[in-house]
Formats: sequence, structure tokens, C-alpha cells
Amino acid sequence: MQSSILEWSRSTKRLVVVVMDVALALLAMWLAFSLRLDMLHRPTGAQWLLYALAPLLAIPIFAWMGLYRAIFRYTGFAALTATAKAIGVYGMLLLAVLHWTPWPAVVIPRSVGILQPLIFLLLVGTSRAMARFWLAGQFGSRASRARGQLLIYGAGSAGVQTAAALRSGNHPYALAGFIDDDPQKVGRSINDLRVFAPAQLPALLARERVTDILLALPSTSRQRRNQIIASLQPLPVHIRTLPGLADLASGRVTVADFHELDIEDLLGREPVAPQSATLHRALAGKSILVTGAGGSIGSELCRQILREGPVRLVLVDHNEFGLYTIHRELDELRAQHTASTQLVPLLGNVRDATNMAAVLATHQPDTVYHAAAYKHVPLVEANPAEGIANNVLGTLTLARAAQAQGVARFVLVSTDKAVRPTSIMGASKRLAEMVLQALADQQIHEGKQGSQGSQGTCFAMVRFGNVLGSSGSVVPLFRQQIAAGGPITVTHEDVTRYFMTIPEAAQLVLHAGAMAEGGEVFVLDMGQPVKIIDLARRMVALSGCTLRDAEHPEGDIEILITGLRPGEKLYEELLIGDNPVGTGHPRIMKAREEFLNWPVLAPLLDELSDASRHKNASVVLALLKRLVNAEALSERALFAAHLPKP
Repeated sequence: MQSSILEWSRSTKRLVVVVMDVALALLAMWLAFSLRLDMLHRPTGAQWLLYALAPLLAIPIFAWMGLYRAIFRYTGFAALTATAKAIGVYGMLLLAVLHWTPWPAVVIPRSVGILQPLIFLLLVGTSRAMARFWLAGQFGSRASRARGQLLIYGAGSAGVQTAAALRSGNHPYALAGFIDDDPQKVGRSINDLRVFAPAQLPALLARERVTDILLALPSTSRQRRNQIIASLQPLPVHIRTLPGLADLASGRVTVADFHELDIEDLLGREPVAPQSATLHRALAGKSILVTGAGGSIGSELCRQILREGPVRLVLVDHNEFGLYTIHRELDELRAQHTASTQLVPLLGNVRDATNMAAVLATHQPDTVYHAAAYKHVPLVEANPAEGIANNVLGTLTLARAAQAQGVARFVLVSTDKAVRPTSIMGASKRLAEMVLQALADQQIHEGKQGSQGSQGTCFAMVRFGNVLGSSGSVVPLFRQQIAAGGPITVTHEDVTRYFMTIPEAAQLVLHAGAMAEGGEVFVLDMGQPVKIIDLARRMVALSGCTLRDAEHPEGDIEILITGLRPGEKLYEELLIGDNPVGTGHPRIMKAREEFLNWPVLAPLLDELSDASRHKNASVVLALLKRLVNAEALSERALFAAHLPKP
């Protein structure tokens, strides 16, 4: 019944409420007359006019004061207060009408003008409260229907608001109380929910059979969140986190909206703070082009760029669906913020020199952010010629076109796998860096510095570690494997990686573009690397499952060691040398690493292009080893696909 009513249109629901209020106004008038006259009232003569006057006054006042915009199942004390105010206004008008109109006192007692609004308030308030509880499915025992017990960690405003929203919604969990480390709150009750201390958790879990803990700590520091998560990790519960504060404010939070722990909570460090003024100067009012706009990094670059108010944002991608998705999202964001940025979605491949030249000539970007690349190590290992054609030669094609069209800045999205590469992908990204370094160096020798106010293009590269949440990232993979009951696959017990979030990575790229002077490799101070097997264990624990191993054969999820993949490194590095230099950003460093100058590099690139075009894997491998000094490149990977053997 409730679900069918909730499916009604908004206009139908509003009409039903209006009809109900009309009926309650008439009922209140009848009760007022009956109480005043001490008998069951039968209206006659002028009394019918007063009966008609009640809804004619009340309904416009209710509409004017917003009572028909409220959603019953989300209403609370504020809504009841608004109802009381509306009926107060209505009561004063009704009393004024009775006082100033020459009604015969015998026919219409003046006291009815006081009794009727009071009764009306009681009836309307009760009806709304009953409707709220009924539509929210709160008649009957919630605990008897619940699939599990939920504790809210944090008894602050976010936690209390979440509890109220959950109580007004239809969800499969019963609320067991709050957890808070504030001694002034422990032992007290908030809206009939007890506040417990963290030390009481083990006993509470056993007594109340708690299955899930929701972190309601939106303003807590990353360090404190990590401490709390670490303390919860040994407990047999599923850890969840809130959606954004905007969702909280809407009052429509449900368990379906809760996420798994934010991937940022697995990093163990505070995020990089943006320097808004720097970004605004570099992007506001400018024409910006992003390649790979539909990818993980490219799409986030577009979101952050749009917020700075460029005059034009050109989105380039060869993937139709990816381009369509990000263009639609940006169009909605632009409408929400009433921005005037022109969005230009273009299907195209960076390897197409003619098309890229035409795109740059038409849209005249001030800055190009080059995020288009093949990045999956095993796939590039099996397709080396395509990897080189896209990652190296595509970069060269686009960079040359940028120079020809006078693009002021060109920023390459690179990777830590470019440092002493052991994979074709890593070697291709290092070679792409070297292409830009050589072009920047050539401009210097030609008297074109490539910095602001110069004639040349300012080339820069941004190198960072693994990006959490991107396609191919271990975090979504591990979540899928946990949901499927395992096993979790880890290639080696000692594999470590640097991690950062997609927003952090995009932010670094944008900052680098703003700070570049030409030829620099920018890197982020990413803290300590994370051991992948420790990350897997942590995710198992925080999912409410137990680890199955030799010591615990009864556990839920097993971790399976599969062996290193072709080209995979045990650990990653961010710098080839040990000479990082600080920048104006406290967490960003830069380095000028060795490279081949353009006269030496250019003919070798021609050879590489020819080998790639003819799918000559052995020549591609030999040239890569020569160019980037990558002796550790996997020999076997080159022949994983049907490629020519030496």
C-alpha cells in the first residue's frame, strides 16, 4: 500500500493532501460548535457560511506558507512548527472575521473562532505525523523486519541527521545506537538512541548482533579517520561511510546510498590541498583542450577545469561512449552553476596528424592536457606496436601540432612506471616524456624558451603513482572479488605501490600546467608506498569478512598469490635520479632528468615509427631498450600476441 502511494505523481499527492485538509477544517468546525454548544451540532442558516469560510481561508494560507511542498515521510519538528504558524495566521484571520462581521451571537458564538483553530491544529498535526510514520513503514516493529543492526559512529550533527533520515525511510537495518568518544555524550540518549563509548564496542556487537558500522564523521581529519578505521578493523562488522554532505542536507539518506569506505580512507595520508588562485589564473577565461577526456584522469581534469570558468573546453577522445558520458555530465554541471563555458566534444585519435592539426587550428587552445594513453601493463605487453604508436608517436604528433599552432602550454600525464621501466607501457611513457624534453630543449637552442610570453610551447610532464578507483585499479577489482566470495588475487607478497586519488592526480596535473617553465618532470610527494597484500587484508576486514589462510581455514576470503605479470615491478619509483627540487606547492617536486637531444632522438623515433607500423616487435623492443635504457623489459611479453618473432 505504502509503495503504491509513493508512486503517485506529485500533483496527485498534493491534491489528496488538500482534500484531506478541507475535510479536517470542516471536522474541526463541527467539533468546535459541538463543544461550545455541548451537543452534536447540525449547522443551519449562516453557520453554513462559516463552515465554508474555514477551508477557503486555510487552504490559500497553507499553500502560501509552503505546507504543500513538504514531503510527509521526511517531515520533522520543523514541518510541524511551520504547520502551527500557518494555523496561527489562519486562526487570527478567522477570529477577525467573526469579530468584525455582524454575526448574531446566538447563531455563531465568538468562542468558535478560538476553539476551531486549536482543534484544527491538533487534527492537521496528528494527520501529518501519522502519515509520516505510515508512509515510512514505521508502524510495527522495525527490529523484527531488519536484516541487521546498524551503529552510527559519530553522534554529532551529521550522525544525528543521518539517524533521523534513516528512521523516516524504508531500509533493512535497525538502529542500535551511536558510538562517540566524547565523554559528555557517552551514556546519554539522542532521539531515544543510546550513545556508547568506543571501548564498549566488542560487548555491544555481541549483545546487539551489530552487523554494520556507519562512519558519520564528515569533518574529521584523515589521520583521525584512519585511527578509527584501524580500531574497527579487527571487529567482525561491515564498515560503511556516508554520501556527501549535500545528500545529508536533502534529508533523503538511505542505506542504499551508503558506500563502502571511501578509497581515500585506504591511503593513510591527508589529501593535497589545492591552490585555487594558481589554478584560476591558469584556466579562467582560457581555451583548454583535454585528450582522453572520457578516461579516469581525463574526465576528472575536465570537471576541475570547468569549475575554474574557461571560455572553451574541448574534449577529445576516440571512445564514443566515454566522450558522450563526460560531455553529458559536464553539460549538467555547467547548467547547475550557470556557467558560460563552451563545451566541444570531438571524436578523434591523437595519432591522426591531420585531424589534430585541424582541431588545434579551429579551437586555438591556450593549454593542452594530454591524458590519452594505453595504460594497462599486460595489454600493452601483448600489443607493443599499438602501445608505442599511441603513447609515443601520438604524443609526438600532438606536440608537433601544438607547436605549429602556437599552443602556450602542453602538459603530459605520465606515470611512475616510466622510472627505470620493466614494461612496454612504462618504457613508452618514459619515451613520451623524452620526446617533450627534447622538444623543449630544441626550443631553447632556437631561442624559444617555451615559457610565458615566449613564442614556443611550454612542455611539462606530470608523473604520479597508481590512481585509486580508475579503470584497472586494484581497489574496485578487490571489491568485486570480495563480493563474489573470493579469492582475492595478488601477484606477489612483496608488491608495493604508491597510491593517490583521481581528484588528487588531476589537481597535480593542473598545478603543473600552471607552474611549468618548460621541460620539467613534476612529481608528487606521495608519502609511503602501500603493500598490496596489506591493502587486500584491510579491505577484507573492513568488509565484515574474515581472512581464510593456513591459520584460519574457516575464514571467508582467501588471498591467492598468482605471480608477477609480464612487465610488472615489485615496487615503483617516482624519480630516476635523486635530485628533486621544490616548487611553490608544498607537496609537488620537479626534476630535470637526462634525455636525448632532438637531433639524436628524431631519427630513432623514425625507426620506431616504421617498426610500429609494420608490427615488428623485435625491433620495437631493441629500440626501446636503447632509447630508455630499459634492459629489464620482458622478452616473453612481446610474443604474447601473434607478433613477428626475431
